[in-house]
Amino acid sequence: MLQNLTIQNYSLIEDLDLSPSSHFNIITGETGAGKSIMLGAVGLLLGKRADTKVLLNEENKCIIEGEFQIGTYALQSLFEANDLDYSDTCIIRREVSAAGKSRAFVNDTPVTLEILKKLGDYLMDVHSQHDTLLLGSMTYQLSLLDSFVSHPESIHTYQQLFKKYKSLQHQLKEKETLLNELQLQADYNQYIFTELHEASLSAGEMEEKESSLKKIEHAEDIKQKLGAAGKSISAEQGVLSVLQVANKQLQSIKQWSPAYEALAERFQSVYFELKDLEAELEAESEKVEYNPQLIAPLEERLNKIYSLLKKHRVQTVEELLDIQESLEGKVVSLEQLQQELASIKKESDAAYNTMLTQAKKISESRKKAIPVFEKEVKGLLKELAMPDATLKIELGEEEPSLSGIDSIRMLFSANKGIAPGELKSVASGGEFSRLMLAIKYVLTNKVALPTIIFDEIDTGISGEVSIKMGKMIREMSKEHQVIVITHLPQIASMGDKHYFVYKDISGKRSVSRMKELNSKERVSEIAKMIGGENPSSAAMTNAKEMLEAQ
Repeated sequence: MLQNLTIQNYSLIEDLDLSPSSHFNIITGETGAGKSIMLGAVGLLLGKRADTKVLLNEENKCIIEGEFQIGTYALQSLFEANDLDYSDTCIIRREVSAAGKSRAFVNDTPVTLEILKKLGDYLMDVHSQHDTLLLGSMTYQLSLLDSFVSHPESIHTYQQLFKKYKSLQHQLKEKETLLNELQLQADYNQYIFTELHEASLSAGEMEEKESSLKKIEHAEDIKQKLGAAGKSISAEQGVLSVLQVANKQLQSIKQWSPAYEALAERFQSVYFELKDLEAELEAESEKVEYNPQLIAPLEERLNKIYSLLKKHRVQTVEELLDIQESLEGKVVSLEQLQQELASIKKESDAAYNTMLTQAKKISESRKKAIPVFEKEVKGLLKELAMPDATLKIELGEEEPSLSGIDSIRMLFSANKGIAPGELKSVASGGEFSRLMLAIKYVLTNKVALPTIIFDEIDTGISGEVSIKMGKMIREMSKEHQVIVITHLPQIASMGDKHYFVYKDISGKRSVSRMKELNSKERVSEIAKMIGGENPSSAAMTNAKEMLEAQ
């Protein structure tokens, strides 16, 4: 419910402050005085886009603020989903700077226009006689029918199931895309992996094989030089012979000094090291053997390794092993992905069936409610001087969406013998206004409707019909806040509060102003609506009677 509306520096409105009744509010005024301008400002508050053209004074910013009481709207989850602090009192503010920059706030938290629009849909319902587009929306028509059925928990359950199914479908699509990509390379990956696997590579193998090949190719030279090195140690006049003599000399004097003793020990250590070296040289020499039969297998193995290195553009066997491991992972990933895909597909099918079962329950509830809904609306249209009007609702089946599996068509005929057709084709402005009012009236006790603004919904009607329409709106206003912009005195006389919009030309420029009328001013305004700018005494009397009758 709108508790307060403030508009500053918007179009012709310099400063407007409105605190409407929680029930039935009337707005009247001269044509062009600014009633529609006020609705434009409300539109900005509900998330419509703005530009600098809305500024009355281009040096100042435009501010529109609405304070709403939302305790009965069950909007906590919406606030939570959008990281907003919830309070039963919600303040929405929209600012447009001189530079054209627009900002929106909910309880002083900056929000996007998308969030503002979502919230605004729950707070205010602005209906104009030209607003056929909304009722022409299948989603909106289904929401009207669902409001009449009163099954929000079933709808919520279905929507959760639908979101789960769509999430699984998204996962399935991602997995299928990945699987297709892997399958395109699967044969090649398998071939390369098999080739590397069958090569039985091992780390350090290439260096080892290269070393072995070089030993065989240079066997004679190696054997000759190992032997020569060994002889240089063990020959009669070799290093060991000389060291042996020197060692005996030092051993004979080591008792005379710790220094001599240390030198003797070092000399003896060198002697024994050379003896070990001589033995190792001899052992290595015995290992060296020129065997031409070993060359071919080594060269063949190395050529295989070199070929693989060149093929994969790497330098080491270790890099080839990394490639082999990576390909093995891809082969395994393909198998795992196929298993995951099958699992998600199974889960998705189960989710679809559960969702479909819930959707069919909702569809059945809708079908059962349609005859009752049509009958109630038709009865109200009869009261509004449309005795032959017919509303027909047709449900069809379509692919599951957030609204269910039903497609819907609301068909209307205002005249006897004329087959019902699409609203935009068969309903005039006045007929559509009465139909929309009848639908909203039927829903009055079914759902917590937002603040409803009827913009000249009474266009095209007069007399007894206008009285019935006014009574219907007044009945609605007992449970819901209603604001009606009207030009009919019959409806204007029924409001709890009456606001008058007028142009003030006393300053340098014309501005729109609004004031709440007192009892005396209401009589005068309604009399003018009856008899013109200078109402007769009869018109004044009529106006008093109309007000007293309420």
